[in-house]
Amino acid sequence: MPRMKGGDLISDFLIQEGVPYVFGICGHGNVGLLDALWERRDRIKLISPRHEQTAGHMADAYFRVAHEPVPTLTSTGPGSCNIVMATACASADSSAYYAITANVPTSQFNRGPFQESYRNQAAEFPVALRPYVKRSFQPTRVDMLPLALRQSWNLMLAGRPGPVNLDVPFNLFQEEDDVTLLASDRRNGFPRPGASPDDIRTVMDMIQAAERPAFFVSHGVTLAEAGPELQRVAEMLDIPVITSPNGFGILPMPHRLAVGFIGRNGAYPANQVGRHCDLLITVGARFDDRSSSSWIPGYSWNIPPTKLVHVDIDPAEIGRNYPVTLGIMADAKVFLGQLGQEAASRKADGARFSVWQAQIEGWKREWDDFTRPNFNLSGAPLRPERVVTEVRRALPRNGIISLDSGVHHNWFMQFWEAPEPQCMLNSWGFSAMGFGVSGILGAKLAAPHRPCIAVIGDGGFTMTPHVLATAVEYDIPCVWLVWNNYAWAAIRDIQIGMFGGREIGTGFYAGKERAPYNPDFAAMARSYGVEGIAVKHSDQLGDALRHAIALGKPCLLDVHVDDKVKPPGTGTWQLPPTPHKEPAFGKPVVR
Repeated sequence: MPRMKGGDLISDFLIQEGVPYVFGICGHGNVGLLDALWERRDRIKLISPRHEQTAGHMADAYFRVAHEPVPTLTSTGPGSCNIVMATACASADSSAYYAITANVPTSQFNRGPFQESYRNQAAEFPVALRPYVKRSFQPTRVDMLPLALRQSWNLMLAGRPGPVNLDVPFNLFQEEDDVTLLASDRRNGFPRPGASPDDIRTVMDMIQAAERPAFFVSHGVTLAEAGPELQRVAEMLDIPVITSPNGFGILPMPHRLAVGFIGRNGAYPANQVGRHCDLLITVGARFDDRSSSSWIPGYSWNIPPTKLVHVDIDPAEIGRNYPVTLGIMADAKVFLGQLGQEAASRKADGARFSVWQAQIEGWKREWDDFTRPNFNLSGAPLRPERVVTEVRRALPRNGIISLDSGVHHNWFMQFWEAPEPQCMLNSWGFSAMGFGVSGILGAKLAAPHRPCIAVIGDGGFTMTPHVLATAVEYDIPCVWLVWNNYAWAAIRDIQIGMFGGREIGTGFYAGKERAPYNPDFAAMARSYGVEGIAVKHSDQLGDALRHAIALGKPCLLDVHVDDKVKPPGTGTWQLPPTPHKEPAFGKPVVR
C-alpha cells in the first residue's frame, strides 16, 4: 500500500470519480487540501466564488443539469456555516453534492481552538448540517478516509439523491498513512428497484377501469431520466400529464398531453385535471402545499374519492399527505418502463378517454382565451407576461433558466414551456433566494455550450451580487435578468392581501419622500466588468436578450417590471389560521 497524505487521497479519489471541479473557498482549516489540489490543477479545477453559499448553489445546479456530482470545499467555522442554507436547498429538492468541510486538528478537539464548535461534543460542526444531509462522515485518522470516501459517495447517489458531508480535521490533510484508494460503486450502477408484476398489473387494471386518469410527475422522474418512458406510456394511453416545476420538460412542451403545473399559481387546465380525475398516478412527487393548494379539497385535488397510485423511490414520501389506493416503492424509470410494457402487451390505447381529452382541450381554450391577450402587450414598465414571452422567444431550445423564489417565479411556473428536461432549475422545496442567482454559474459549467439565463428578483440578486465577480474571474458567460419591481413583491402581495393593505418591510424605498429605490443594477454590473443593460420598455427586451445570449460574455439585464400586475391564481394557498383566497380564475370543485 502506498503511503499518502490525506489531502492527496481525497484529491485522487475525486479525480478517479471523474470530478472536473471543486467549488470552494479558502480558509486556514482547508489549506492542506488546497495544496493537494494545486498539485493536480491540470486534472481538477478549483472554482472559488466570493461566498460559500454560492459554492453550494453552484454544485446543486451542476447536479441538476448534468446529474453528476461535484464537491464543495469550506473551512472550519463561518465558512462551513455559510454553506448550510445551500445544502438545505439541495436536500429539499433531492439534488446531490459532496460537502467537504474542514475542522480543527484532532489533537485540539474539545479545547476550544479557533472556530471549534464544542459546547455539546468535540468538533461538532456536522450537527449543523445534520437536518440537510443524508449523513455526515467524520474520519479522524488518514486510514479511515478510503472507506469514508467510498461510503459517502455511494450514499450521495444511491436511491433518492441528496447531499452528504465529509468533515475532515485539519491534520488529516497533512498526515500520512499506508492506504489503498477505493472506488465508489457508481460505475457498476446503483440498484434501481422496480414494482412487482402484480402491482404493475393492478395499476393497468385501474387505468382500464378509470374514466379520467392523470399522471402527476416531479423531480423524481427528472432525476431518473425517465422522460422517454413517461412520454411513451402517456401517449400510448392518452393520459394527461401534470408536472411540478422540477418536472418541467420531462414531457417536452408544448405537448398535447402536457397540462402544466398545479396549485395556487398553476395553470388552470392542470388544476381542473386534478379536481376532476378519478385516478391519479403520481411518480416521484411529494404533494407539497404549493402543488396541492394547501391540501384543501377541491382546489387542486380531491383525494379521495380520486384513487391514488403513489410511486416513489423513497418510501417515506408515499402516502405522506394523501391516503393511497396503491403505494409502490420503485425507481421512476423502471416503473414507467414496466407500465409501458404492460400497456403494450395488452394492446391498450387511449381511445376510450376521448371524452376526457375533449374536456381538457376545452379547459385549455378557456385558459388561453383568458391569458393570451396579455402576452404581447407593449409598454413601460414591462408586463410580466411579456417578460416570459420574450425569454422563451430568445432562448434556444437547449437553453437553461434558473430562478429564485419570488413573484417572477410564480409567473414562470404558470406560463413557462420547457422543451427539454433539466432546463428549468428551481429552488422549490426550500425556496432559497440566491439559488437562481448563483446556480446559473454551476449550470453553465455543467453545460458550457448551452445558453444559461438566471431570472431573478431584485431582492434575491442583492443577496448574492458577487456572482458577477466570479463570472468574470472564471470566464463563465451567463446572463442575469433582474426582475426589478422595487420590492419583496411576493411577500408584499401576501401581506397586503392578508392584513388589509398594510405594508411594512416588503417594499424598497429611500429618502423622506419614500420613493421606490434600487441600486442601478446595470451600472453595478459594469463596475464588475460585466456588460449591463437597462430595459425599461417591453419593445427593448427581445433585442437585449438576443444580444446578451450572443455576447459570449457575462451580461446583466436590469428589467423594470410592472409590480401591479399579479399572476392569476387558479388554486389557493393557506397559512393557517389566516383564511385562504379564492382563485382568480376557475372555481373549486369538491367531488
